[in-house]
Amino acid sequence: MWRRDAIAALVAERGDAITITTEQAIGAWRAAVPEALNEIPHHLDIVGCMGSASTIGLGIALAQPTRAIIVVDADGSLLMQLGSLVTIAGAAPANLHHFVFENGVYETSGSQPLPAEGRFDLAQMARAAGYAHAMQFSDAAAFAAALPDVLRQRGPVFVSVRTEPEDGYLVRSSAGTRLDVQMHALRERLAAR
Repeated sequence: MWRRDAIAALVAERGDAITITTEQAIGAWRAAVPEALNEIPHHLDIVGCMGSASTIGLGIALAQPTRAIIVVDADGSLLMQLGSLVTIAGAAPANLHHFVFENGVYETSGSQPLPAEGRFDLAQMARAAGYAHAMQFSDAAAFAAALPDVLRQRGPVFVSVRTEPEDGYLVRSSAGTRLDVQMHALRERLAAR
């Protein structure tokens, strides 16, 4: 499946969840939402710290236990901080849904193949780490159909979404991201609740 199709399905089902995207998922998320750059409600783009999206999502999930948290991560990013799986499972946030888009390459830096690609299974790793649920999808229609039920499950939930590699140099997804603006807006929205 293509990342844009899977992300469009996720955007359609996000409701009022706090969403966090990183690296190449940022551009597809921006293309799928109607809001302007840095004005997406309840949203953060995590740029320049590969592997940190899930732990930032964990912190927000623990601070906002009544809010749904959706993290859109990538296989290359997650491999940078694989220990986050155990940290998230240990904290056991019921409101965290961790989507990992797996395309088998470090797309952001030029699409180099991941080490041991095809020989590891991130969903099994998440399950072994202690996530409440872990599942995999490689078909866009099946993913879109399952999303409502997936998002109703108590977390932490790990969802591997197998996508086709794309040219990271053609998808400059993080250009214009202002994390300071996004964080300030999110803080104001959460304080107003």
